[in-house]
Amino acid sequence: MAVQLWCLSFRQPYAGLVLDGVKTLESRWRPLLAPLENRTVAVHVARRDWQGEEWRAVLSGQLGMNSAQIGALLDSGERLGRGVVAGLVDVGETWLCPASLEEEELQDLQRAAVLIGLEGKHLTRLSNPRWLREPLSCRGQRHLWTVEVPAHLLP
Repeated sequence: MAVQLWCLSFRQPYAGLVLDGVKTLESRWRPLLAPLENRTVAVHVARRDWQGEEWRAVLSGQLGMNSAQIGALLDSGERLGRGVVAGLVDVGETWLCPASLEEEELQDLQRAAVLIGLEGKHLTRLSNPRWLREPLSCRGQRHLWTVEVPAHLLP
């Protein structure tokens, strides 16, 4: 028996940050996840890394992590490998981030997204992350696609 779920691919370190509950806000230029509000999506770990180091600046700056804590978090995110569906996350509300926000509110959003430069992007709340019992090998795709997750892999 298997469960069919929508799936979204994340580059590292973001896939691990989502599944470890550090990243609770996804940002996209389109409202990609809006139709999936109140549903569960599978998290695919892309083979490639995210281009850029904004995440490191947020982790060390706004989240106050030291290099050992960041290293442990990155290691945790690699626990099931790459090119796999590694976990599940629940999708919440999606909204357009305004071009101007109070600095404190913007910093809260940047901390949750582990990203800088959110203005004009569609933001979606993510909650209840959980790792699969084992990785499900699968080729990633652009945007959303469906995947069959065998019941014995579900957390």
